[in-house]
Amino acid sequence: MAEANSYEAILVDRPRDHIQRVTLNRPDKRNALSNILRTEILDALTKADQDPEIHVSILRGAGKCFCAGYDLGGDNRKDQPYYTPGGLGQWPRHVIEGSFTIWDLAKPVIAQVHGYCLAGGSELATACDLVYVAEDAQIGYPPVRLMSPPDMQFHPWLMGMRDAMEHMLTGDSISGIEAARSGFANRAVPAEQLEEFVLDRAERVAKVPTDIQQINKRSVHRAMEIMGVRSAIRSGTEMQALAFQTESFKEYIQEFKKGVSHALNVRDKKFGDYRTKSDD
Repeated sequence: MAEANSYEAILVDRPRDHIQRVTLNRPDKRNALSNILRTEILDALTKADQDPEIHVSILRGAGKCFCAGYDLGGDNRKDQPYYTPGGLGQWPRHVIEGSFTIWDLAKPVIAQVHGYCLAGGSELATACDLVYVAEDAQIGYPPVRLMSPPDMQFHPWLMGMRDAMEHMLTGDSISGIEAARSGFANRAVPAEQLEEFVLDRAERVAKVPTDIQQINKRSVHRAMEIMGVRSAIRSGTEMQALAFQTESFKEYIQEFKKGVSHALNVRDKKFGDYRTKSDD
């Protein structure tokens, strides 16, 4: 059922009837979210939303992980997927508009998460309707350590106050098992079973007619919106922009002049995790 691929940074196939699968295909960059990659993800998902043969989409990552975050080695101010008014907080406001684009699609989108799911990668996953993770996946938002809170501040809505607070105050990662327990994910399964499990779940979702399914999806979102999720996430962009005015951020951003890997090592070395974790 595979079809020809015309994208640069993603692969698109149809592994089963009525199911589209989008694979983030920058494994050498841990599927870091460049603007090209983000543009192609949204293009593939919006086209699927208009295709009567597709009932559900799956997002997954090629290689060792789902997505390690935004591509900090490029200039994300250039060639953004869509226009977002400028000024302070333009980037986080831009990010959440992309998240809400996925949120507002008529057809369900499933995140299939393995390996690292960090920073912007975790935001991409949470924009999806269902999230299934490998038990040994590592999910976190390490930029809270020296940069800012998330662009899309989903933590308290999905994880509750206590888990959200621990996540925000440490930047530590959690396993797939912990992610399912806390509400970030629907379920965690052994890594070797993840692909077939997700395809089976997608197949069950696809059995419901799309005209009914879009109402089912919106009914859950409307309840969350009445409780304030959309307004809260929008207001969180102001906290993110404010963090960029702190002295600690201004000092830290200078480390990027020495290279992205150096800056990330500076951030994580005292915690002894992520890329600085010892194998001993």
